[in-house]
Amino acid sequence: MFGQRGSVGVYVAARPVDFFKGIDGMALAVQEMFGLDPFCGAVFAFRATRADRIKMRVWGSSA
Repeated sequence: MFGQRGSVGVYVAARPVDFFKGIDGMALAVQEMFGLDPFCGAVFAFRATRADRIKMRVWGSSA
């Protein structure tokens, strides 16, 4: 579990995503779908192609 102060943006992908993509592929999907930096602190939600799973990602800064 993680905590964060202040408000957090949550973005839900409208198109399904192939869950076989690695972490780099998911970060690229964030850039392509939302036009955002994956390290912006927001939560990104994706659904699988078969629509039976969801995956939520939050990338932390490397600093």
